[in-house]
Amino acid sequence: MEYDSGKIVPIDINQEMKSSFLDYAMSVIVSRAIPDVRDGLKPVHRRILYAMYDLGLGPDKSHKKSARVVGEVLGKYHPHGDVAVYDAMVRMAQDFNTRYPLVDGHGNFGSVDGDKAAAMRYTEVRMERISTELLRDIDKDTIDFALNFDESLKEPEVLPARFPNLLVNGSSGIAVGMATNIPPHNLGEVIDGIVKMIDNPEISLDELMESIKGPDFPTGGVILEKDGIRSAYETGKGTVKIRAKAEIEEIKGNKHQIVIYEIPYQVNKAKLIENIAELVRDKKIEGISDLRDESDRSGLRVVIELKKETRPHTILNQLYKFTTLQQSFGMNMLALVDGQPEVLSLKKLLHSYIEFQKEVIIRRTKYLLDKAEARAHILEGLRIALDHIDAVIELIRNSETVEKARTGLMENFKLSEKQAQAILDMRLQKLTGLERDKIESEYKELLETIKEYKAILADENKTLNIVKEELIEIKDKFSDNRQTMITQEESYLEDEDLIADEDVTIILTHRGYIKRVPLTSYRSQRRGGRGSSGIKTREDDFVEHLFVTSTHNYILFFTNKGRVYYLKVYEIPETSRQARGMAIINLLNLGTDEFVTAVIPIKNFDKGYNLFFATRKGIVKKTKLDEFKSQRKRGIVAINLTDGDELINVSMTDGSKNIILATKKGLAIRFDEREVRSTGRNARGVKGITLSNEDEVIGMDIVKEDGNLLIVSEKGFGKRTNLSEYRVQSRGGKGIYTAKITKRTGELSGVKIVTEEDDVMVVTAFGVIIRLDVSGISEMNRHTQGVKLMKIDEGDRVVTLTTAHKKEEDDQD
Repeated sequence: MEYDSGKIVPIDINQEMKSSFLDYAMSVIVSRAIPDVRDGLKPVHRRILYAMYDLGLGPDKSHKKSARVVGEVLGKYHPHGDVAVYDAMVRMAQDFNTRYPLVDGHGNFGSVDGDKAAAMRYTEVRMERISTELLRDIDKDTIDFALNFDESLKEPEVLPARFPNLLVNGSSGIAVGMATNIPPHNLGEVIDGIVKMIDNPEISLDELMESIKGPDFPTGGVILEKDGIRSAYETGKGTVKIRAKAEIEEIKGNKHQIVIYEIPYQVNKAKLIENIAELVRDKKIEGISDLRDESDRSGLRVVIELKKETRPHTILNQLYKFTTLQQSFGMNMLALVDGQPEVLSLKKLLHSYIEFQKEVIIRRTKYLLDKAEARAHILEGLRIALDHIDAVIELIRNSETVEKARTGLMENFKLSEKQAQAILDMRLQKLTGLERDKIESEYKELLETIKEYKAILADENKTLNIVKEELIEIKDKFSDNRQTMITQEESYLEDEDLIADEDVTIILTHRGYIKRVPLTSYRSQRRGGRGSSGIKTREDDFVEHLFVTSTHNYILFFTNKGRVYYLKVYEIPETSRQARGMAIINLLNLGTDEFVTAVIPIKNFDKGYNLFFATRKGIVKKTKLDEFKSQRKRGIVAINLTDGDELINVSMTDGSKNIILATKKGLAIRFDEREVRSTGRNARGVKGITLSNEDEVIGMDIVKEDGNLLIVSEKGFGKRTNLSEYRVQSRGGKGIYTAKITKRTGELSGVKIVTEEDDVMVVTAFGVIIRLDVSGISEMNRHTQGVKLMKIDEGDRVVTLTTAHKKEEDDQD
C-alpha cells in the first residue's frame, strides 16, 4: 500500500510478536540480567569498574563523588537510568551483600536493616584493591573491546578477571523466562579448587568439594546439611538451608537470653526483629520478655531475653521455624557461556574460567612477545650503529635532510626504517661505554625473555602453571577465613522441636478426659495436708491415671479390650491445673465400649525392653517392646483377653526383674519375671496370682532393691514396707498379706514401689491431689494398717497414686 509518507507492508502480528519478544528477551539476558561465566559480571557492573579504571580511581587514589562515576558510566557506556547504575554500584560496596566488595565507598551506603544509601551527590567511591585484579592486564590485549552504544568509544566485552569472581562474589538476576542465583564463596577455597582441577582435569566432584566446601555468605550464618550443596554443584540447581548463629546465655535471676550475632544472607534485620515482636504479640511464641537490638560498629547483636523457667532451646527452634532466622537459598548457577545462557555444574563453571584464563595468559604473552621482539629489533639496529659509529656519524653529518640520512642508514647498514629512525633519535650519551654495556645487557635479557614467551606459547602446561601461580598470589593477598559454617545438622524442624522438653503431669479421668499440666503447678506439702485441686470433674467422674513424663516421649494407651494406641505427649493439650481437659475420644480412635485402663510413657521402642501386662483376673504376660512399633489409627492388639477380664496395668522391664502384684483385699505376691516367657502381642498370658472369688488385682510394679512398697487405701491410710518382707514365690500362688484391711482403712486403692528420693501424688475420686515427700511417710511392717496420709472428705475416696521427681526446692504451705 502506497501512501504519501511511504510504504506500509502488512505483516502477521503473531510472527512479529514472537520475533520482537525474542529479540527483547535475548537483549535482557545478554545485556542486563545474566552474568558472564568468565568475569562473573553483568554489563552494568563491568562498565562501572571500567569507568572507574578509566578515571584513575584506583585504591591508592582519593575518593571521587559517586555522581561523577555514575555520569561517566551513563554518558559513555550505559544508556539507562542513573538509579540502576547507582544501585548496582552501592551493592558492590556493601560488605553485607558482596562477599569481597569491589567498590570502596565513603559515606552512607545503606545497612543490613534495609536502610538505603545516601544520594549519589553525597557519597564518594574508588576501587577496592581486589578490583584491580579484575582489570589487571586489560591494557595488554588480553580481551576484546567493542563499540559503545553510540559507536564513539570502545568498551571491554569482558574483564580479564584474574580471580573467579562469578563464584567468589556470586550473582543474582531475573531475565525473561529464566533467573540466576549464584551464592558467594570463599576466595581461598575456590582458588584451591581451581588449582586442584588444573592439576587433575578429571577430578571428581567429591574431591573438588574437599576444597570448595560450599557457599560462604558475607553475613555468616550456618548452612545445614550438605545434600543441597552437592546437588547444586552436580546439576547447577539445588537448595541450601541457612540458619542464624545464636548463643544461649545465662543471666541473673536464673533466666536466659538468646543472642543472635549472625543472620542468613539477605535477611533484613529490622524486619526480622519486627517479625519476632509480632509473633510475641500474637502469642504464637510465648516466653519472651524483652527484645533488643544491640548492634553497633563491632557487629550484629540481637538480644532476646526470656522469662524465668522458659526453655531457651525450644524458643530458639520456634524462631527458626517461624522467622527468617532460618531460610532457604535456591542455587541456580546460570551464566552466559559464549553468549548463550547455560545452567552450569561446578566443574563446568570452573572449566570455563580456566579456559578463559588460558586465553588471557596466551594473549598477554603474545602481546608481550610482540613488544619484546619490537624492542629487540631496535636494539639490534643500535648495536650495528655502535659497531660502526664513525661511519654512521659521518653519514648523518653529510646528509642534507633527515630523510636522506634515514635512507642512507637503511641502504648502507641494511637497517629497517624503524631501526634507522631509532639511530637518528639516539642521544649522544648512548656513545659512552656504560650505555653501550646497558644496550648489550638489555639485548641479551630480551632474547631470554623472547625465548621464554615462545616456550609458554608452545606448551599448554606452562600456561596453566602461570594461571596457578598468579591465582595463588591473589589468594595470598586477599583470602580470609570462612564466615559461614557448614554442618550436617538436619534443617527440618519436627513439631517436637518447637515444644519444650520438660516434665509434665498427665491426668486421665475415669470418664476419659485427659490433659497435660506442667509439673511445677503442684507444690510439695507436708504429710496430712489438704492437697490442691488438680482437676475439675463432674460428680460422676474421677481421676483414674496420673503420671509424670516428658513432653517429647510417647504415651502408650492400653484399653479394656486389650488394644494399644499411642500419642506424643506434646499432642495432649496443655491446660491449667483446674481445667477439665479434652475428651480422649478426640485424640484416640477408640471403638464402641472401649476405654483406656492402663497408660505408660516410653522414650522409644527399644528392642532391649519388654512390656509386662497384668489383668484384673491375675493373668500376666510379657512381650517385647519393639513389637508395638507399628501403630494404626484403630490401634493394635496388645493382649488376648478372656471373657469378663480386662487389662489393669502395664510396666516396662529389661527381662530380669521381680514383679509384685497386689489385690484390693491386701494380698501381694512377688515373683521373678523370668518365670513368664516372652510371647507375641496376640497371646493370652499365664496366671500371675490365684484370687479368691471377691478379690481382684489393683496394682503391679517392678521391684527396686533399694525401694519400699508403698500402699494407699481408699480412706487415705498408707505406709511403706521394706521389700525384704516379701519373699520371692512361684508365679501363680495366693500371695501373702501386705496390709491390715479394716472398715476404717477401706480396701487398698493403689500400690507403688518408691525410694526416699521420690515424691508421690495421691489422687481422690473428686479430683483432689496431694504431693507427698516419701521420706515423710512412716515405714511399717506388712501386718499394720498404716497412718493417715490424706484427709478424705465425706463420699470421696483415693483412686490412685503415682511417683513424681523431687524438685530441687520444694514449695511449702
